[in-house]
Formats: sequence, C-alpha cells, structure tokens
Amino acid sequence: MSSAQAVINIVARQAYQTAAAATSSAAATTSKPACSGSNDYDGRIGVRVSAIFVILVGSLFGAAFPVFASRNKGTKVPEWAFFIAKYFGSGVIIATAFIHLLAPACDALTNPCLTGPITDYDWAEGIALMTIFVLFFIELMAMRFATFGNFGHSHDDEDPEPIEHALQMRKNQSISSTQKHTPGEDHLSHTREHIDNEDDHDDHVISLVTVDEDKDAEDNPHTPIKDRPHREVEDYAAQMTAIFILEFGVIFHSVFVGLTLAVAGAEFNTLYIVLIFHQTFEGLGLGSRLAHAPWPKSKRWTPYIFALGYGLSTPIAIAIGLGIRTTYEPGSQKSLVVNGVFDSISAGILIYTGLVELMAHEFMFSSVMRKAKLGIVMYAFGMMCLGAGLMALLGRWA
Repeated sequence: MSSAQAVINIVARQAYQTAAAATSSAAATTSKPACSGSNDYDGRIGVRVSAIFVILVGSLFGAAFPVFASRNKGTKVPEWAFFIAKYFGSGVIIATAFIHLLAPACDALTNPCLTGPITDYDWAEGIALMTIFVLFFIELMAMRFATFGNFGHSHDDEDPEPIEHALQMRKNQSISSTQKHTPGEDHLSHTREHIDNEDDHDDHVISLVTVDEDKDAEDNPHTPIKDRPHREVEDYAAQMTAIFILEFGVIFHSVFVGLTLAVAGAEFNTLYIVLIFHQTFEGLGLGSRLAHAPWPKSKRWTPYIFALGYGLSTPIAIAIGLGIRTTYEPGSQKSLVVNGVFDSISAGILIYTGLVELMAHEFMFSSVMRKAKLGIVMYAFGMMCLGAGLMALLGRWA
C-alpha cells in the first residue's frame, strides 16, 4: 500500500511540474508585447504637405546643382568647391549606410513584438552581407560583359591593320634586339625575355601601339568616351555600374524616410528639420558622383534624370504616406519586417559603394590621389570624415 502511495505521489509531482512549466510558458507568451496597430499621426496636414515641396527643393538642389555647376562655368563655382563636395558627399554616404540604414534595420528586425523565423537569426546583418556579395558579383560581371550602349569594350571591333603592322615590325626587330639587348636596360625587357609567348607578346605589342594615343586621350578631358583608351572605357563602365548601384540604394532609403515623416507624431518637427539636411547632404553625395562621371554627349541628360529620380523619391513617399495615414501602421509586424529587410538591402548597397567605390577607389586606386601631395590627400580625408561625422550626428534624431 505504501509503495502504491509513493508511486501516486511521484506521478502527482511530475504532473504538477509539467503544469507549472506550461503555465510559465503561457505567461511568457502572454507577456510578449504586441506590435503597434496604429501610427502617431496627429494632424498638422498643412505643415506635412509643405514638407513635400521643401524636401523636394533640398533633394534636387543637392543632387542636380553639382552637375549643373560643373557644366556651366558661368556659375563661377571654384574647383575647390567640387573637391569638397565630392569627398564630403562620400562621407555622407558611408555614414548613411551604417547609422541611418543598418542600425534602424537591426532595430526593426529585432523588435520584441516580432515572432517566427525572423527572430531566430540576425537577419539585418545577414541580408546586408548577402547584398554586398551580390553587388560584387554584378559589378564583376559588368566589367567583363557590359557594354553600356556604344561605349563598351570589345577587342573584336578593333582595327586589325595597325596591330598586324606593329606585330610584323616587332618580329623584325626581335631578331636583332634579342641578341644585343641586356635584360633590365629598359621597360621593354620583360617583353623581350618572353618573346616566345605569343599571347603575352601580342598583348604587349598592342599596348605599345596604343600607348601614345592613350596618353593624348587621357590628357584631353573632352575626348569622347568611344575615342578614349580601353582602360578609360572600362573605368567608365565601372563608374556607371557604381552610380546605378548608388542610385538604387539611396532611393530605397528615401522612400521609407518619406513614409515615416508623413505619419510621425510629436517628433515630427524635429524629424522634418533633420530630414531637410539629411536629404540635401545625401543628394550632395549622389550629385558629386554624377558630376564627376564622364558622361558622353549622347547621354548628357542622364545625370539630371538620376538627380530627378532621387529628388522625387522622398516627396512622393510623403504624399503616399499622407494618403494612407489612417491605415498605414509603421509598427505592425508586416511593416517592421518590410522596412527592416529593405533597410538592410540599402545598407549593403551603400556599404559596398562607400567602402569600395568611394574610399578604396578614390584614395588608393586613383592615380590622381597617388600623385597628389600629402596635404591634399589629408584634406580630402578630412572632408570625408566631416561628412560622415555630420551625417552620424543627424542620426541622433533621425
């Protein structure tokens, strides 16, 4: 009898513990905060409508004025102003990626009210990482296959006659030169040592044929893209790819900024002022890139189209936000996930563009900066830090 009683006590104890665990789990689930089902819109429709036009002017000015000023010398904008805008804008873009995109994406995708697989991993950083690798792959392929209209590079289109003539002359010279030439005497010694390698030989000869032409074309900034050296054509393709990527990233970001401003509550006034500077500075970063790119005459209006696209993105988003102000719920699960995912993608885009195209390309891989005085390099670096610092400071409020 006593043994039966002991068994009953054990079973009862286990049942009690199971019930307690279930109750604790249910309590934890119940205590999980619910996602907000509304927005903080509090009226003031007139001021919100004014934001559409004020931010439109600021965005367009930042993105389009550098292009206009660089093409119209009558504006009398000094060259040092473009220098400052270029590197200041680079800093703005880099800070935007980390402070205004990646951080909010982390906040959105780790919101305590979210449930499901989205909470099982640090998706903001993961999506940004995947975006960086996708962009690198796209640019890698673009460098090999993209033509960008009539300005791509194809060896099949080259005139073979000068090359064949140079090859014949080179072969005639090689008999005597290989006998009396001492390796290391000049910059052609490496070619002469490897005269039997036909592929390398042809490549070197082609470079010898075009070296003088390349130098003349490089020295003339008005040389059409199609008449520039192959290296510059490829640089043009790289710049176009970078600009497309940058435009894509900033427009993504600008759309969500506009929606947020449209339905903001008590913080609207602060957010309004901050976003005026935010969009102007970001436009300046984009505009300085558009002004610096070597646009051919047939595409001289393209940078203005890019600038217009950026300038309209936030005002249109504000207008849409005002139109759906009674139904848009920025704190809902769906909005948090969508906003977080797109902010993560935009962060990856701008991180890649900022670190690879703007920092590495403009400082370490730029022949101009490599030959520049240390003071000029440090001044450019200081301007970039200033742009990043001011944009990071704006992240305190928006």
